[in-house]
Amino acid sequence: MDFNAKRKRKVAEIHQALNSDPTDVAALRRMAISEGGLLTDEIRRKVWPKLLNVNANDPPPISGKNLRQMSKDYQQVLLDVRRSLRRFPPGMPEEQREGLQEELIDIILLILERNPQLHYYQGYHDIVVTFLLVVGERLATSLVEKLSTHHLRDFMDPTMDNTKHILNYLMPIIDQVNPELHDFMQSAEVGTIFALSWLITWFGHVLSDFRHVVRLYDFFLACHPLMPIYFAAVIVLYREQEVLDCDCDMASVHHLLSQIPQDLPYETLISRAGDLFVQFPPSELAREAAAQQQAERTAASTFKDFELASAQQRPDMVLRQRFRGLLRPEDRTKDVLTKPRTNRFVKLAVMGLTVALGAAALAVVKSALDGLLDGLSATSPSAGGSGFLKPLAAFATCWAWAALVTGNLLVTL
Repeated sequence: MDFNAKRKRKVAEIHQALNSDPTDVAALRRMAISEGGLLTDEIRRKVWPKLLNVNANDPPPISGKNLRQMSKDYQQVLLDVRRSLRRFPPGMPEEQREGLQEELIDIILLILERNPQLHYYQGYHDIVVTFLLVVGERLATSLVEKLSTHHLRDFMDPTMDNTKHILNYLMPIIDQVNPELHDFMQSAEVGTIFALSWLITWFGHVLSDFRHVVRLYDFFLACHPLMPIYFAAVIVLYREQEVLDCDCDMASVHHLLSQIPQDLPYETLISRAGDLFVQFPPSELAREAAAQQQAERTAASTFKDFELASAQQRPDMVLRQRFRGLLRPEDRTKDVLTKPRTNRFVKLAVMGLTVALGAAALAVVKSALDGLLDGLSATSPSAGGSGFLKPLAAFATCWAWAALVTGNLLVTL
């Protein structure tokens, strides 16, 4: 099937899902995740509200207050919006761009005023402007407000603690897939700060092509709130050789990773990020992520409040079904994406413990039984007890030797 035929078929499937009663949100998630995403801004205006469970027909929130005079964040928002010129399409008339910048300020201040628990952060405007350019001011206000209280909530806390916690998932994901790369980055002490702007702007701040930005937004809106950190991980994994060819120091590796390539194979990376999420879900990585005590207060842990009632429409379910469909039956129990590393230190520790226990068991059994036999012989030389206990002693001694030999054999494997 040629490209145009596939595109027409996908458009038809999207409209079929939209026109279903009720709307087939699971199908829309699959369309948003699959190759090409939602294809056009016209389709996004219809599908993005469904993915966020927002009624597009509801009137946008309004405020009767003069927010520009009252908001403590106005000056910072104004500075950030004025610096956002490159986020607007090249060639856009200046008057039109300035009008959109004014709308951008109004959207941000209104959401903050309606949700005093949210705190503005630099980079938030990069996300808001993407919605503004795709769906317009009216719908952008409703969508970004919903997004801010769910997917983006952790970035809008008074401190960066929860943001740091989410960043701390990056290295465990890399370690699961490529231990050599993980160890190199750990040796370089590069940390994860290079990925901060990727995460908190959903890559809107670092990608110059708006088509790539909205393609990623299709993907992220259809998935779990932590999907951006999985996508960050697959970018690093994709650049494995570049990283390993660097000098193993923080400055060199940080400089390399901070300069994100603009010609990434986005569809391949999107597919891989979804597969890694299924293989290594956040619940399995939480123990390795630092500041685990914050986990119960992150948006990821409260995502169940945001999911639709049908289990089949959950983003995680869509990804798992897709992943199972990609694997051959004989491969479904295998880890097909990782470079395994045997943890020989743990293995040796366990085997060493086995040897020690075997030796201890041998010594204790011999000592105890020798003492018991001597006692019986001394108190009743003619008694038959010692005749019964000698075979028992021999059996117990053999058992202890078996434990010791087993431990030695395991260490050599």
